[in-house]
Amino acid sequence: MSPLLLAGLAGLLSGLSLVVGSLVAWFVKVPREVVALVMAFGAGVLISALSFDLVDEAAASGGVIPTLGGFVAGAVVYVVLDQILEHGGFRRKHHGKSGGGGGTGVGIALGALLDGVPETAVQGLSLTGGGALSIGVLVAVVISNFPEGMSSTADLKESGRSARYVFGLWTSIAVVCALSSLGGYALLGGLPESGQSVVMAFAAGAILAMICDTMIPEAFRKAQALTGLVTVLGFVASYAVHQAG
Repeated sequence: MSPLLLAGLAGLLSGLSLVVGSLVAWFVKVPREVVALVMAFGAGVLISALSFDLVDEAAASGGVIPTLGGFVAGAVVYVVLDQILEHGGFRRKHHGKSGGGGGTGVGIALGALLDGVPETAVQGLSLTGGGALSIGVLVAVVISNFPEGMSSTADLKESGRSARYVFGLWTSIAVVCALSSLGGYALLGGLPESGQSVVMAFAAGAILAMICDTMIPEAFRKAQALTGLVTVLGFVASYAVHQAG
């Protein structure tokens, strides 16, 4: 399989996890506590993947200082864009805030794209130069996207959105995720190794900021004391996959 096709499929699979989560939430009444536990597990998986598959690899190939700079820059850009969405009327499901209500449809979509673009672009980037797809990152993104699709869809359904609107929204985001991964391969692959390292670290910083601002607070709101333990289990599972690979 060509790397370009593999990049597109990896991004599409990542996005389709949102669609599957949406389908489950629409047709099955899943307790919020269960969704929170899956989200906590996904947070641990993502933390492990960004640590060992992104930051560690970026530092090894591009150096510690550029990696740290890219990492911090990714977090800053994520937080700034997230605040722009929050204060611009495009309210996403901002998990860490009390009251918990769902966001607007546009806000949820933009928030999902803000989360998903760095996650999938870095998958395409990993395939450049004859590299192998990072299975750890792919698995982490698929696992973490599933509860996001469930949680946000439950809010959209409660707000009266139609099935066509909800599934069309998530399907569109899945397509954008595929395009993002293709872009990571086709557009970022021409960067020098040091530049690719900065991009990988940038994505890792954005992902970690997202985990801390959205996934962990949302999980804790329902799972409470189990959040930390389940997050650790997710980290262990992802690290085991990394070591096995």
